[in-house]
Amino acid sequence: MTRKTPAELRSARWFSKDDLRSFGHRSRMMQMGYSEEEFVGRPMIGILNTWSELNTCHSHFRERVQDVKRGVLMAGGIGVEMPALSVDESNTKPTSMLYRNLLAMETEEMIRSHPLDGVVLMGGCDKTTPGLVMGAISAGVPLIYLPAGPMLRGNYAGRILGSGSDAWKYWDERRAGKISDAEWQGVQGGIARSAGTCMTMGTASTMTAIADAMGITLPGASSIPAVDSGHQRMSADCGRRIVDMVWEDVTPDKIITASACRNAAVVAMATGCSTNAVVHLIAMARRAGHDLTLDDLDALGRVTPLIANVRPAGKDYLMEDFYYAGGLRALMKQIEDRLDTSCLTVTGRTLGENLEGA
Repeated sequence: MTRKTPAELRSARWFSKDDLRSFGHRSRMMQMGYSEEEFVGRPMIGILNTWSELNTCHSHFRERVQDVKRGVLMAGGIGVEMPALSVDESNTKPTSMLYRNLLAMETEEMIRSHPLDGVVLMGGCDKTTPGLVMGAISAGVPLIYLPAGPMLRGNYAGRILGSGSDAWKYWDERRAGKISDAEWQGVQGGIARSAGTCMTMGTASTMTAIADAMGITLPGASSIPAVDSGHQRMSADCGRRIVDMVWEDVTPDKIITASACRNAAVVAMATGCSTNAVVHLIAMARRAGHDLTLDDLDALGRVTPLIANVRPAGKDYLMEDFYYAGGLRALMKQIEDRLDTSCLTVTGRTLGENLEGA
């Protein structure tokens, strides 16, 4: 594989020229305490972090960004954290759907206007996956998506609780007088008990699974619970891999093909995905130049089996259980004959190679 030279880095336009403008860029980096050896001739990786103190899905990202930086540094790059709009459903009224495209625009312009050679996109809550990915597709630099991961199973008095679905259930129980105010408060305190996205196969896990199946996450990254130590290791792995992707010039157009979008649709349906997948997957595919339609999704839905028993489409298990059972790689292995396994992924290997041993 042909590798870029330092002079071919996108960031070289900012830092490597002997002119007044580049002098200004270098001096401002030195103003922040960097020496030239740290940023000239090295891939500069933008870490787009959608952390917020009001976004419960991403409340661990303040720490995870340090893991990503560690990985970037180990691979010989320089990682720079760039806060992006924290689009969340937890505390946004009336809905964060209003801001998906705003996040996409912000992502694209942040990448275009700064000396970034590649990006790690940190998201997870419903609209952050399509927003970040759509913007980065348009910007065209190498990308890896880092999923926030689901929270732990909810628990109250020995009962397993699923965010969203059980909230409606116990609200009706309370209205019917079948549970007390004290029990209602217990459910409230136990239904969401760690950082991470909803632990049901709601829109958040649906969209991160789509990103995983599309080949833009590290294999199986979408299944790792937010507070599992494997999530920290995966974050550092993202940092290391994105540096190599820059040198190898693995851009989004080489990964997000029409076949990759079809793979994502098949995998989503096999998980019992959120219906919001229709809105966002079509938008992501079309941003990449592929005319995915409602009829295409309808046709796939008629022949794709639902094989994941995960709430709310399933009845027994949550995302933490799904991870212990092998996660998305195990699911994709079960339907491997329905996927185009020749698709390239961010690992530099094909989907089929990534599924070996699953």
